[in-house]
Amino acid sequence: MRRQIVNRPDQATLHALEGLALTHPHLIAHDPVAGLVTRARPARDKVGLVSGGGSGHEPLHAGFVGTGMLDVAVPGALFASPTALQVQAGTVAADSGRGVVQIVKNYTGDVLNFRIAGELAEDEAVLTEVVLVDDDLATDRGDADRPGRRGTAAVLAVEKICGAAAEAGADLAAVAGLGRRVAAGARTLGLALRAGTHPGAAEPAFVLPDGEIELGVGIHGERGTGRVPFADADGLVAQLVDPLVAALGLTRGSPVLVIVNGLGGASPLELSVAARAAHHRLADLGIAVARSLVGPYVTSLDMHGVSVTLLPADDDLLPLWDAPVRTPALTW
Repeated sequence: MRRQIVNRPDQATLHALEGLALTHPHLIAHDPVAGLVTRARPARDKVGLVSGGGSGHEPLHAGFVGTGMLDVAVPGALFASPTALQVQAGTVAADSGRGVVQIVKNYTGDVLNFRIAGELAEDEAVLTEVVLVDDDLATDRGDADRPGRRGTAAVLAVEKICGAAAEAGADLAAVAGLGRRVAAGARTLGLALRAGTHPGAAEPAFVLPDGEIELGVGIHGERGTGRVPFADADGLVAQLVDPLVAALGLTRGSPVLVIVNGLGGASPLELSVAARAAHHRLADLGIAVARSLVGPYVTSLDMHGVSVTLLPADDDLLPLWDAPVRTPALTW
């Protein structure tokens, strides 16, 4: 069995949330009975933001609760959706009288439970809008019978930009419209050198042969769209950046926001090398980096890998990205 810093595997999520709240008591509070992470001091007179999903992606979403981002995070079990009743409680908790935007990654369980929760919350006179995040280029197959693109690291940009707009006093429709615009414009692609290992499991989710990496991985330990030969950082990152630029139709001079996201097992040194590679590749293509962020923000347990997210950086989005934020995982 792979050794991990846990007590009991089945309590790893609960203990992690308790540890996060104990570390940041001035920012967040954890309610283990309701299964919620809330702001330590609830905001007043603003549109509320609630998001959530399975655990195992830390610091998403609990680490993004605070001023300028989420009001409430609803964590489910490991790689499992929170229940509809959990999400209902989180939606009601996020409401300060101006309605709530539910930010949902595109996974069947999350979408179903957030939809039910929104209907239940509206029975309690809480107005809701849903923003669906579906940015994963690896699952962009154009098949109407499939659930569509998965939601991955672009959820960070959606939560940040929506959070800034809500903090500035934007109304429910405006905040939701911004979120949908960001989600529609962003694309993400990831790769893994090693799969993640569930707490208590003896083996990772999948095993790669020597000399190969998995391209197009998801954030729930899913295999990618194929295996390609291992290469140096510049070569690996180019295999992420080039398809994203093509998919978004970016041309020379196009400004973008870039998120170089660690999937859990890559060291800060490796992520900075990957960020360098992304900046240089975009420069070679004539794409201007307006803003960039690097770090492990939307992880897949301890998967050794990286994803790149590109979002066209319109002038009206940049001030919202730059607006102050104070959360356990993101602060400026």
